[in-house]
Amino acid sequence: MRTTPELDWFKSSYSGGDGDNCVEVAMRPEAVHVRDSKDKRIRPLVVTPTAWAAFTTLLGG
Repeated sequence: MRTTPELDWFKSSYSGGDGDNCVEVAMRPEAVHVRDSKDKRIRPLVVTPTAWAAFTTLLGG
């Protein structure tokens, strides 16, 4: 049986602590996982680290 380690989710430092609409991100060497912070039952979006880097560069981050 193969086990998958838990993902270490984090929010942006720009996220508020009072239930604002936010996304959470978990990074792995092979993939970046992105999920809705309010509904964690929805399957996360998974993108390559290259795609994530391009996206965050466009955002200025």
